Amino acid sequence: MEWGYIIGLSGIVLTALLCGIGSAIGLTKTGQTASGVLGEEPKIFSKVLVLVVLPATQGIYGFVYAIVASSSCSLGIDLATGLNIFLASLPLMLAGFITPIYQGKTASSAINAVAKKDGLSGKLILFPAMIETYAILSLVISLLLLP
Repeated sequence: MEWGYIIGLSGIVLTALLCGIGSAIGLTKTGQTASGVLGEEPKIFSKVLVLVVLPATQGIYGFVYAIVASSSCSLGIDLATGLNIFLASLPLMLAGFITPIYQGKTASSAINAVAKKDGLSGKLILFPAMIETYAILSLVISLLLLP
């Protein structure tokens, strides 16, 4: 049985899947908040748009990682290489799931604040963007750890 391939591919698939799920949860939160706010203040759409879509980036990172990591995972790889791919996937797998959820919560608070004072949108993007930094770092680490 091709255990190296199965383990390596499992890491890649779980990374893409968990990044997508985390992004969907974060986007649900920001989308719900923006829908409520825009129902009352439709003119601030352009000011909250970036805040709404920011949690989607981790899903994109998971997709990109899966494409790149797939080149390292093929039938016939040994168990050690499969484990290496799986372990290399862990930073993005975990951060790609967790960060968009918290980013969605942070961005939702920012959206509510923009509804109260629309001049704050440029300043408030900093807070969810700080969370984005950890998603980017985890992508870089996972890519560097690939065999």
